[in-house]
Amino acid sequence: MAQRDGVGAPVVAALGTAQTLAWASSYYLPAMLAVPMAADLGVSTPTVFAAFSAALVVSALFGPHAGRAIDRWGGRPVLAGTSLVFALGLASLSWAQGADGLFGAWVLLGIAMGGGLYEAAFASLVRLQGHGSRNAITGITLFAGFASTVGWPLSSWLEHEFGWRVACQVWAALHLLLGLPLNLALPRAAAEGASPKPAIGEAPAAPAPLAGALARRAGALLALVFAVTWFISTAMAAHLPRLLQMNGATAATSVAIGALVGPAQVAGRLLEFGVLRHVHPLLSARLAAVMHPLGAAALALLGGSWATLFAVLHGAGNGILTIAKGTLPLVLFGPLGYGLRQGLLMVPARMAQASAPWLFGLALDAWGAAALWLSAGLALAAAGALMALPRPPA
Repeated sequence: MAQRDGVGAPVVAALGTAQTLAWASSYYLPAMLAVPMAADLGVSTPTVFAAFSAALVVSALFGPHAGRAIDRWGGRPVLAGTSLVFALGLASLSWAQGADGLFGAWVLLGIAMGGGLYEAAFASLVRLQGHGSRNAITGITLFAGFASTVGWPLSSWLEHEFGWRVACQVWAALHLLLGLPLNLALPRAAAEGASPKPAIGEAPAAPAPLAGALARRAGALLALVFAVTWFISTAMAAHLPRLLQMNGATAATSVAIGALVGPAQVAGRLLEFGVLRHVHPLLSARLAAVMHPLGAAALALLGGSWATLFAVLHGAGNGILTIAKGTLPLVLFGPLGYGLRQGLLMVPARMAQASAPWLFGLALDAWGAAALWLSAGLALAAAGALMALPRPPA
């Protein structure tokens, strides 16, 4: 993965490790700490998740500003700054004494998430490499695909041994001692508006970006795709064991099968890195978008014995679509203004993500196992939007 200006495997590994830390200590934090946090603060567990949802809304609103800053100055100062905000937010969370402190801390974490998760990392790579960023984007997602694998056991162990407040303080310290130096290891970006040179061994020619009405149409379709796929991903993360039980799987089997989603996501990203990188990103995204509805059809029509296939197809498709969120805006619109555009495209997705656990929970309460057709129908709508996306001219 050798690339120009030293942007190769060491930098991808550093940025991927920093992303693993960022995801583990924010997005994956409430799953392990929400219950003890609620008991200590004297609030309900749903209140803790409401604060987390508020953080996702804040991240959606802050994302375009972070993207514009990366367009202007590069990713190094922005990601390093978010390491400090992550540390401050987690420390504030550990000091919270009630609902006000809880929500205030999650607002800080929302700012950090808006400028320190995948969209910012992708924009940072595009500022350094331009059209040659696809493999590096995939590499980062391979590392961060293990965020829950690392984060959940560590958070659980820290909470069990020392309490949830110390767990938050340890995560804050890791952002200062590990995340900050790793983000500072990013090379400095060229001046704003300069076109990055292609990666070594890569042809300098690149597709002409979409423009005018075609670009606006493509942007609207991409925003729809990202919102739908984030909604499905978050809904499944929150309700998959319950959904599988409603479709005939036992409780123990549902938990075991749910654990396959993470490895399946990594497998999908390895597929993208090894095989699908030789095809257009739009084709790989279209293939990934139909994996969830195919698995859903097998589960709904054939019963709980097919739950494993559903989990594997859902996970693999979600893993590939995570990469598509970085590569499709690049290949369709080009690297100029990528950070701001990425931030704007992800606003509906973050809003959908914030509402997904609640809305899909209502669907499960109302429709039971038939709620699976909701996620499958949304996934097919995303696939249709991807089919409608135009490929830029050569």
